[in-house]
Amino acid sequence: MSDVSVDEVRRTALDRIEQSERHHRAAFVGAAVVEASFLAGFLLLADFSDRTHVLLLLATIAIYTILAFGLFALGAHVNHNTRRVLKAIELLGSRSADDGR
Repeated sequence: MSDVSVDEVRRTALDRIEQSERHHRAAFVGAAVVEASFLAGFLLLADFSDRTHVLLLLATIAIYTILAFGLFALGAHVNHNTRRVLKAIELLGSRSADDGR
């Protein structure tokens, strides 16, 4: 495999990773805005003297907390795997450079 093709593969992989990360962030921000608007609407419309509304609020907060922890764990896992892929690409490039000497 020539150095040009390895560099092209590396560049293409990095571009795809960056594009995927941008799309993920945009989707996450969009979902956060929608969910925040639903929560704000609930807080504005809820009758807190009604125990059912208070229970719904507490259940919502509990569910969001669990989901947030899961998303943080998933994000850490994805970042770890991305670093492994980037390290493999870097080692492939350095090995190709050593073979060319």
